[in-house]
Amino acid sequence: MNESAPAVDDIPEDASAAAMATFVAIRRLTRRLRALPGDSGLTSAQVSALVRLGKVDSATVGELAGSEQVSHQAMVKVVAVLEQAGLVRRDPDPTDGRRQLISLTEAGQPRAQGERHARQEWLARALAEHGTPEEIRALLVAAELLGKVADSL
Repeated sequence: MNESAPAVDDIPEDASAAAMATFVAIRRLTRRLRALPGDSGLTSAQVSALVRLGKVDSATVGELAGSEQVSHQAMVKVVAVLEQAGLVRRDPDPTDGRRQLISLTEAGQPRAQGERHARQEWLARALAEHGTPEEIRALLVAAELLGKVADSL
């Protein structure tokens, strides 16, 4: 345990309740966003890997599997489909010839951006429909805090 981290008994009750509510809401929202239908013909796992690759220059299959929380074998299959569709390519890792780096192709880049944009648009509409202006401003503040927490890990 990090020496500067408070003991479990020292965590304020509000922070503990906020952590649980945030965890549950993020998990539900993530599942909902991944399940959104698209006209791309790709599965949610393929779309998720494509969007993830759109956020980084390249990644190994193992890194993708870890970030998507799936088995290495499952990600190998996902990457194979994306490669066959011409959306990703494999290149040798310049620092380790045993590894391959997966990156988006020119055709894959707009596809990844389009998938991410479609999900962002859905979420923006849902927030506008279900949230008050005050709730949306509070969400912006909360998102900033969550970003700080994510950056601290």
